[in-house]
Amino acid sequence: MEVKAIYRFARMSAFKLRDVTREIQGHPVARALDIVAFSPKKAAFLVQKTLKSAIANAENNHNLRADKLVVKEAVAGESATIKRFTPKARGSAGPIRKRTSHIFITLSDEITVKQRGSKGAKSATKKVAKGASKKSAEKSNE
Repeated sequence: MEVKAIYRFARMSAFKLRDVTREIQGHPVARALDIVAFSPKKAAFLVQKTLKSAIANAENNHNLRADKLVVKEAVAGESATIKRFTPKARGSAGPIRKRTSHIFITLSDEITVKQRGSKGAKSATKKVAKGASKKSAEKSNE
């Protein structure tokens, strides 16, 4: 089942929002929340707000568990632009475009995500050559 949430007329350009929405697409909900929580961008806060709304929609309206959900689609599209003018030299006016956008997030419980660290994962320890000391091996691991 798919669950949607839309944030309309967010006061930020879609260009800035797309960086964050591309990062969370295809991730489980818990990981997507971590990504936006630790991102220093203002866009991350707006996307986080929309993501939490989508999770609440899934839990309350469709009785789905949040730990089973995956971000199927996260899109930021352009919306209306507020047009203003600022005074310039010799009595002329310069345009200012205050851009807004819509944030669309779709969650799904039908997509399965492959977890890292399962079969075939490489171990974190490196093999040490016969003539090398422990200290040089520890330095190479760092």
